[in-house]
Amino acid sequence: MMGKLKRPFYFPMTLSPRVLKTVINLWPPFLGAGIRIEHIDPRWASVDVALRLGRLNRNYVGVHFGGSLYAMTDPFFMLILIQRLGRDYIVWDRAGRIDYLKPGRGTVRARFSISDAQLDDIRARTASGDKYLPELGVDVLDASGEVVARVVKTLYIRRKDKGAAA
Repeated sequence: MMGKLKRPFYFPMTLSPRVLKTVINLWPPFLGAGIRIEHIDPRWASVDVALRLGRLNRNYVGVHFGGSLYAMTDPFFMLILIQRLGRDYIVWDRAGRIDYLKPGRGTVRARFSISDAQLDDIRARTASGDKYLPELGVDVLDASGEVVARVVKTLYIRRKDKGAAA
């Protein structure tokens, strides 16, 4: 049997936005790709992320590599929900898709946000212990505000069983 899942890069859920911002900005995959968290709301309501175009993240034709555009959007809805829902919930990324709408040049940005109304909806849909698979979207914008890529993430959210060890 496999036993308990080991977490080689696990942090307690009580990290402050400032500490998490620093840790993620120094994380080698994001650092190498040029991905930076610019701001995390103190209530964890939103996260602003930027990706600068550099020699290490441009594709064959000189614009943003699609993998870097997707990577800049990958963990943030999950992180926001983990922080806002707390220890009584399991939150995982389940799926994601990206539509590339125009070439990304220069620095591109994305803002991830979860409203109080969305949180209330999630709590209501998971109150009985059922899983919920919301689809959350974010646009990646260039400096002029035009949409470079549109990303939709499907998350798995469920209340933890109070009787089971998590």
